Amino acid sequence: MMPSFVLLIAYLLGAIPFGFLLVKWKTGEDVRSSGSGNIGATNVLRTTGRAAGIVTLLLDIAKGYAAVWIAALLTGSSPLWMSLAALAVMAGHAFPVFLKFRGGKAVASFIGAFLYLAPLPLLAVLGVFVVVVAATRYISLGSILACGTFPVAVWLISHPPSAVVWAAAIAGLFVIVRHHANIARLAKGCEHKFSFGSKKS
Repeated sequence: MMPSFVLLIAYLLGAIPFGFLLVKWKTGEDVRSSGSGNIGATNVLRTTGRAAGIVTLLLDIAKGYAAVWIAALLTGSSPLWMSLAALAVMAGHAFPVFLKFRGGKAVASFIGAFLYLAPLPLLAVLGVFVVVVAATRYISLGSILACGTFPVAVWLISHPPSAVVWAAAIAGLFVIVRHHANIARLAKGCEHKFSFGSKKS
């Protein structure tokens, strides 16, 4: 009963659409109708402004961290259930019940969840992300490469229980698959380049 409850909590936390709610509150618009159609921080930044984008990023990271932290509290820090909670919070963000299962790519909730589960490997691949984005200005490419290398970093740096390694691999693959449209645009040379500024304040 308790493990199932833990996964439900994680999913519902992930399903809170902070980006959607912030944009709706600030502009009255549906962020999914603008830019990339995503509810995540990058699209919020691009369409609504720097402050909303940063707040969205922090809240989405926080819900990922909170989901795994709650799982640790309720299951005696079980690596299996914490790992499943990490995947559940990402699923909630990508397929939120509150938005008819149309959500985001789950990068920020991925960061939050594994900030609790595997902090050192996460910091290592965030370095990969920063270098790639600085060199190319493609956030999507940085996210794809960071998530692709993450399972290897987890295995090499932390040597955690197998459940954590498998969760890292599944989470990384999940984020990459969620970037399928970005991958197509990268291949065509028409992907959006990152700019920290915004036309909107």
